[in-house]
Amino acid sequence: MTASPCASPVPFRQPSVSGLSQITSSLYISSGVAANNRLMLSSNRISTVINVSVEVVSALYGDIHYVQVPVADTPTSRLCDFFDPIADHIHSVEMKQGRTLLHCAAGVSRSAALCLAYLMKYHAMSLLDAHTWTKSCRPIIRPNNGFWEQLIHYEFQLFGRNTVRMVSSPVGMIPDIYEKEVRLMIPL
Repeated sequence: MTASPCASPVPFRQPSVSGLSQITSSLYISSGVAANNRLMLSSNRISTVINVSVEVVSALYGDIHYVQVPVADTPTSRLCDFFDPIADHIHSVEMKQGRTLLHCAAGVSRSAALCLAYLMKYHAMSLLDAHTWTKSCRPIIRPNNGFWEQLIHYEFQLFGRNTVRMVSSPVGMIPDIYEKEVRLMIPL
């Protein structure tokens, strides 16, 4: 990937796994703990918090708009029902010069999957490029396999092609981008 998906490039920042990870000039990902840190929210000028969980309770601060996406982190959960509405919401916040924080419990699966959907829809990034970019900003992302299947279908809906596919492995079906990693984990 050669450039940031944001309109003006985000200066390189050390990827954060305990705090907020900046994905674009107006989109961040974090865990539920970080999302409830008032100082972290205000210092990053977050105007909207999207809680993608059923288990994290948001601390509500009056100057921040909150959106709840009640989805469990299971492969059978239909996160795809929220791809368009949440991508549209993130985009509308950006158009009003606001900043969105997308979080789930750990900032690994659900929030990452919705981030990938947003980057595909509003930054015309392939699923592979969206994943590569987001992982460079937040190295711990790893949507569950059910979310990967939904993202692959969404990419095809948007672009009529796929850059990631599900493949068989010794641990079951996985996105092909994890093949090498799985091979290294499995003893010969």
